[in-house]
Amino acid sequence: MASGGTSSRSFVAGARPRQGVSPVEQILKNVEWPDEFPFKPEDFSRFDESSDTLFYSVPRFVTHIDDQAIQALTEYYSEVLPPSNTPGVAILDMCSSWVSHYPPGYRQEKIVGMGMNEDELKKNSVLTQYVVQDLNVNPKLPFEDNTFDVITNVVSVDYLTKPIDVFKEMRRILKPSGLAIMSFSNRCFWTKAISIWTSTGDADHAWIVGAYFHYVGGFEPPQALDISPNPGRTDPMYVVCSRKKIG
Repeated sequence: MASGGTSSRSFVAGARPRQGVSPVEQILKNVEWPDEFPFKPEDFSRFDESSDTLFYSVPRFVTHIDDQAIQALTEYYSEVLPPSNTPGVAILDMCSSWVSHYPPGYRQEKIVGMGMNEDELKKNSVLTQYVVQDLNVNPKLPFEDNTFDVITNVVSVDYLTKPIDVFKEMRRILKPSGLAIMSFSNRCFWTKAISIWTSTGDADHAWIVGAYFHYVGGFEPPQALDISPNPGRTDPMYVVCSRKKIG
C-alpha cells in the first residue's frame, strides 16, 4: 500500500490473487494501515446527491442479490447468529427492508430494523420493531449504550456517506464482544453508492469496510470472508466483520 501524502485512492489495495485463494479473504490479513484515515471527503460523494428519502420513498419488494447469494448469506447467519430465542439477545438489522435474510423461523425477543421505507419494514416478519431513519442525514443511532449483541447490514454499507460516524455509533450500541457483520456483493444502485466504492473492486471494498472498523477504534481486527456460492457464475457475496473490544 502507498504511504503518506498520496491521494486516498492509492491506499485502496490492489489484490494479487493466488490460484484457489480469494483476494477478498486475503486483503485484511497482515494489513498495514496508513497512520491516518486514508479517504477524503470527495470519496464519499455520489453521482446522485438528491434526497435519499425521496429515492427510497417508493417501496421495493424485491431482493438485490440473487437467490444463491441470499442462500449463502442465510447459511452464514445460521453459523454466527445467536441461537433462536436466546434470552436477552438483541439484534439490529441496519439499512433493513422487507427481508433480513436470517435463517427461516429465526426469532429473538428484540430484533430492530432500521431502514428508509416504512412499508418495507412493516412487511419484515422477523422484526419486533423498526425505526425509519436516514443515516446519511442523521448518523446518531437512537439506542442506549451496550444494547445489541449483533448488528447486521446487507448490501448497504456502500451507501453510507458518513461511515465513520455510523461505525462509532455501532461501537457505542454494541455490547462488549458484540458482533458487527457488514455483507455486500458487487451489485448496487450505482448512482447512490459512494464514489470510492464505484471506482474500486471487490477486494478493495473489503479493505474499505475494514478501514472503517480500524480507524473508528474499539473493534477487534476486522476479518474478510468470501462466501460466494458459485464464483463467476452467480452473484458474489462477501462479509467483513468485527467484534467490539471488551473494556
